[in-house]
Amino acid sequence: MAIEICTIGGYNEVGKNCTAINIDGEVIICDMGVFLDNYIKFTEDEDIVHLSSNELIKAGAIPDVTKIKEWRENVKAIIPTHAHLDHLGAIPFLADRFPDAEILGTPYTIQVLQTILGDEEMKISNEMKVLSPNSSYKLTKNIEIEFINMTHSTPQTVMVAIHTKHGVILYANDFKFDSTPTLGKKPNFERLKELGKKGILALITDSTYAPLRAKTPSEAVAKEMLREVMLGTDNTGKAVIVTTFSSHLARLKSIIEFGKKMNREILFIGRSLSKYVYAGQDIKLIDFSKEAKILKFKGQIRKMFERVNKNRSKYLLVVTGHQGEPKSVLSRMINKEFPFHFKQEDHVIFSSSVIPTELNKKNREVIESALKSFGVRIFRDVHVSGHAAREDLRDLLNMVKPAYVIPAHGDAEKRKALADLAYEMGYKTDKVILATNGHRFAI
Repeated sequence: MAIEICTIGGYNEVGKNCTAINIDGEVIICDMGVFLDNYIKFTEDEDIVHLSSNELIKAGAIPDVTKIKEWRENVKAIIPTHAHLDHLGAIPFLADRFPDAEILGTPYTIQVLQTILGDEEMKISNEMKVLSPNSSYKLTKNIEIEFINMTHSTPQTVMVAIHTKHGVILYANDFKFDSTPTLGKKPNFERLKELGKKGILALITDSTYAPLRAKTPSEAVAKEMLREVMLGTDNTGKAVIVTTFSSHLARLKSIIEFGKKMNREILFIGRSLSKYVYAGQDIKLIDFSKEAKILKFKGQIRKMFERVNKNRSKYLLVVTGHQGEPKSVLSRMINKEFPFHFKQEDHVIFSSSVIPTELNKKNREVIESALKSFGVRIFRDVHVSGHAAREDLRDLLNMVKPAYVIPAHGDAEKRKALADLAYEMGYKTDKVILATNGHRFAI
């Protein structure tokens, strides 16, 4: 039988990542994520909430795993590569369909998953196994799983090398090549080069920023951008609000550092922020609670905003809502659901880009228009991406030299950009597989 791959999700869109790999009848599922656009439309919430998996599949919010229903009893492992919801957010809804599958993840990834399950009082019966970056695990007699340390916009992201008798499949969703990270270790380039010398059968990789003809800058660059805005602009007597990805602990670490230099009391406000920060603290990766007050519940948030209004320049507010999500803290501040009053020339810093989907673009336009009506100073794109751009992808292809290239994590335009790069580098069309959701093919 050899190897058959089913591209379940993430091959028509940015999100809903899910790829099943069948090796001689033993199946591994890499990533099991939500499609946040459809998920938020369906739930009006950016957090995971307890809902029916069939409803969510129908809404296009989670991967349609019925595409591999006859493989169900042969699934040996579900492997989320990192802690972002578009890679692990569907596990609470779908893992029970594969009762014999272990869930393998890095310490932070597994802790975030357990936190989500605990918060929503959801249960799955699958055994969870923690695997450190740069370590290996013998999954079955014929399959070994290796985690290769990578950098991304959340800690302990890995590429997954699946070692089989037919060769190695390298699953590389998501990553960037950051040689000067501000939290954690740099990518394990040496191991990638070693695997390249031995030979990689297939590379399944992130296409999100493949159209961008650049190299993605280091997180150290984002830190300097934040420094310029937070310490290099006059905010005397003004409210300062920062919003970024809740799981981006490296960015939050920099925000705390500069907040302290501003002599402001730092407040982290929102469910998602508390979830990801406490997960990091539980595994002793960070200890933000010593330096910031973390507020999760509506009652305590309202009381704190009443205090903030009386002495705005005393606080630095770090809030959810960087994509303009309607139920986020920033949206609720704007809509006056929370008792906060925006004033002329208050600072709102978006330490994020807009995730390239129609819903996010629309939500951000709505939120920025409202902020402009208050006369607020808006600082956009104080950010560098966590995704590899075209030149990083070129470096990866040169390092690992796969026989097959399978573009993933992107719509047709993004995946075609990665395919075009592979063709430019000498790959023949039969060695670059452009598949959409639900396709199956053998290699």
